[in-house]
Amino acid sequence: LPVDLTALRAALPQLITRRVDVEWDEERGTLRAWKRELLGALVLSAQPQARPEPDILHPAMLRWIREKDLSVLGWTPEAEQLRLRLQCATQWLPEEGWPPLDDTALLDTLESWLLPEMTGVRDLKGLQGINLSRALLHLLTWSQRQRLDSALPTHYTVPTGSRLPIRYHAENPPALAVRLQEMFGEAQNPAIAEGRVPLVLELLSPAHRPLQITRDLAAFWRGAYPEVQKEMKGRYPKHPWPDDPASALPTRRTKKFSP
Repeated sequence: LPVDLTALRAALPQLITRRVDVEWDEERGTLRAWKRELLGALVLSAQPQARPEPDILHPAMLRWIREKDLSVLGWTPEAEQLRLRLQCATQWLPEEGWPPLDDTALLDTLESWLLPEMTGVRDLKGLQGINLSRALLHLLTWSQRQRLDSALPTHYTVPTGSRLPIRYHAENPPALAVRLQEMFGEAQNPAIAEGRVPLVLELLSPAHRPLQITRDLAAFWRGAYPEVQKEMKGRYPKHPWPDDPASALPTRRTKKFSP
């Protein structure tokens, strides 16, 4: 049966809602805003919006993210590593009460962590340019930020003073790639999470090729190191291969420049 929209609006105004939606325009490759009048799921009218105000545009953007998923945001390696660090902190330091960071939880709390970073964002480019590392920190208290940085740092300083990145994983222990000579003088395997989680050491040759993977550096020095030493002495004669690496001076240089 035909329906007169004017009569419908007059008869049932309480059932009609108005909102602004943001949608991806495939032809233009951009986000577009639409002002819609709805009766339940039925769209009564739709008008394109040129530049809606932030208080209208931003909630619409959050709805659009929830419809798509978190992959529409600009996840950098740094942001992904921060999220992994926080997920690891939940396992290793549960007493702190860390916020949940699964996709569902993050989508449910967009107003708490993403919205504060959306000042000036009016399009997809701006949305994907948000610093997600900074945004995620809105979910933490100041004390949680401090503990995260001290217990689960982004980098580890090896005996030579080199500050090397720690790679966090969802299912595997955290790993540190480091040249073997830079670990001389380190008797025990380094650990994070206040000593609870040993790092996986990916010990590299002077040419940055893998020599050994271990979570027990002391056992490596006592066990497999002599074989590595024997082979590497001939291949890299300019680099030091001491008999007692646990008490030797660490170095980033060849013998010629070693102190």
